[in-house]
Amino acid sequence: MIPSPYPLEHELQMRYYGDDHPGIGGKLRTVPEDFVVEELPKPFTGSGPFLICRVTRRSWEHQHAIQEIAKRLGISRKRIGWAGTKDRNAVATHYISLYKVEADQVRALSFKDMAVEPVGQHQFGLSLGDLEGNRFGIRIRGCERENLASLQEIAETVKEGIPNYFGLQRFGAQKPVTHRVGAAILRGEYQEAVTIYIGDPFPNEDEEVKAARAAFRDTGDAAAALYALPVRLGFERAMLDFLSKHKGDYRGALKALAPKLLTMFVSGWQSYLFNAAISDRFDRGIPLDEPEAGDTLIYLNGRTDRATEKNLPTARQHIRRGRAMIAACMPGATPLPNPGPMEEHMIRLSSEAGITHEAFRNAAQYLESAFDGANRPIVLRTEIVAEIEDDAALLNFTLPPGHYATSVCRECMKGDPISLV
Repeated sequence: MIPSPYPLEHELQMRYYGDDHPGIGGKLRTVPEDFVVEELPKPFTGSGPFLICRVTRRSWEHQHAIQEIAKRLGISRKRIGWAGTKDRNAVATHYISLYKVEADQVRALSFKDMAVEPVGQHQFGLSLGDLEGNRFGIRIRGCERENLASLQEIAETVKEGIPNYFGLQRFGAQKPVTHRVGAAILRGEYQEAVTIYIGDPFPNEDEEVKAARAAFRDTGDAAAALYALPVRLGFERAMLDFLSKHKGDYRGALKALAPKLLTMFVSGWQSYLFNAAISDRFDRGIPLDEPEAGDTLIYLNGRTDRATEKNLPTARQHIRRGRAMIAACMPGATPLPNPGPMEEHMIRLSSEAGITHEAFRNAAQYLESAFDGANRPIVLRTEIVAEIEDDAALLNFTLPPGHYATSVCRECMKGDPISLV
């Protein structure tokens, strides 16, 4: 375990690496084909009102792809479900459900760099987590040749377990502010939420985009910002269009965004807290596989238990034999009855930010979505098949739902997080 030297990772509470070997450096996603992800679906029922389609897309942002599919079909986005979001700068294959849409309607669609193929019917609409996992094929180019020899040793560490951080893209790969927007929404500070999302620049953006964002932050002039921001920034422009017609209605402006995108802001704050709990555990010198009293244990069959002073020896044995993992429960609308050390840290951080469980309940009513707490393992484990080609590393591995391939790549590379985007 070594600390990260990068301020952005500290800002997102990804403050440690699980491995202490030198990183191989390099650049991820030089071209989209360097990052190939294939969703592994759960079985479909074969009949029902939902048409299941396999989507293969290159360089499409997830929400924009959904929006374009809905537009071409002439249906509400609410009739489209999916099991997991996928990276933009990638070649991604995943599944969507379409409520009461005919297969021939889908076959008639044509997109640049995206194929949508009907594959069957399902009794239920897909929702986040309805998948077995994801398979990845990743190429990291321009690695530091002298450090490539450590790749196999890093792969062994990943097999044993590394921090299961929410990755950079969870907070916005190009502009990682979703957790800050979510915190503002939870506090009911809707103007601040809009201002952060539209007005905060990111270092890699074009200068004209930075200038337009800064002007909106300084003046609040929605019409001027709508004129200045490029068409590709569709989410910002949707809010600005609403504000130009309904001056001062920032609460309504947020609702101009897709409901599932809005919920990702609030869950972004929960993700930030989870990352902070893992990093605090390292601060306290507690290994990821060493249970302490108050930890939640998740067993292979899904059963959960609580570690106590009395059962710690048994808990250690189950963890070492691979029967259980330590998890942390992210705060939500329902107060945690017996928070452990990691939960106490998350609750404390949230309280310092002016956010209580009542705030999650209020946000749930505003966004019409539940924000209950959820258990998540603090360890990511997978077996990597790693190869070296000249100055490039090829990684093949599979992850469970909700785990981030960039967390695996981050451990291998140990470079500037921008190199992961």
